[in-house]
Amino acid sequence: MPESPMAMSGRTRALRAVVAIAATAAAVLVLVLLGPPQLYPWLKSLHVIAIIAWMAGMLYLPRLFVYHCEAEPGSKQSETFKVMERRLLRAIINPAMVVSWVVGLWLAWVAGFFTSPWFLAKLALVFALSGVHGYFSAAVRAFARDRNTKSAAHWRVMNEVPTVLMVGIVVLVIVKPW
Repeated sequence: MPESPMAMSGRTRALRAVVAIAATAAAVLVLVLLGPPQLYPWLKSLHVIAIIAWMAGMLYLPRLFVYHCEAEPGSKQSETFKVMERRLLRAIINPAMVVSWVVGLWLAWVAGFFTSPWFLAKLALVFALSGVHGYFSAAVRAFARDRNTKSAAHWRVMNEVPTVLMVGIVVLVIVKPW
């Protein structure tokens, strides 16, 4: 039976993170070395689907935090929110982010976008979105321990951050201003 996230040590978490990063890097390397051009439209479709799933989760999770703030710690409602937040993060948001990154890096490599200024700006916004993802992941852990220190108002503001980043990313990808 897997170790619960609350019982994991910092060392175990670090090891899991290293394994996840290594697996992601290996997948990118395989795609770069082996991916034929015929895969491009299929992988581009997969990338768009993964982005939609990632964004859906990133927009819903802070909304759950708003409602969770209003629940009494230890209550049945609070425990239900903990399950919802953990499942959303583990089953949708995390896998969607990994697929978005792996496939997105392959697409950018194949298309030669790494020298384009618009792409570098987009990449910076995607790094920021990934940072927000990490912030939300830490919040899921804090809520799971009944140690959230942020207000519902904070989470209402944070609910808008992924939207602002998404708008910037979409504009850069579609308009390619530079």
